Amino acid sequence: MKKLTIFLTIVIVFALLTAVSLPAFAADDAVPEAQAETGESGGGLSAKAIAAAALIAIACATGAISMAIAISKSTDSMARQPEMAGKINSAMMLGLVFIETAVIYALIVAILIIFVL
Repeated sequence: MKKLTIFLTIVIVFALLTAVSLPAFAADDAVPEAQAETGESGGGLSAKAIAAAALIAIACATGAISMAIAISKSTDSMARQPEMAGKINSAMMLGLVFIETAVIYALIVAILIIFVL
């Protein structure tokens, strides 16, 4: 699980760096004159869209996998100790909220990549 977390963190950082750096490396002579007058770059939006889509895909997949693992482990624990089912259930729900919060933060970052950067 630790290796998966490290790998996904590296992929998210790479996606963010790609979204920031690709428009900077676009050649000025490749931009049409109409876009050059307004200051828009031709290749920036597609790189931003790819980075945002990759970020959301990775965050949602990671969130779904971690939620499935948390629910599986909690139901196993409740089956072994039925008298602790209430406490296990409340702890599981709190953990699911934190996982979903991380996915929502990834969505906010993806929106910032598209509209702000």
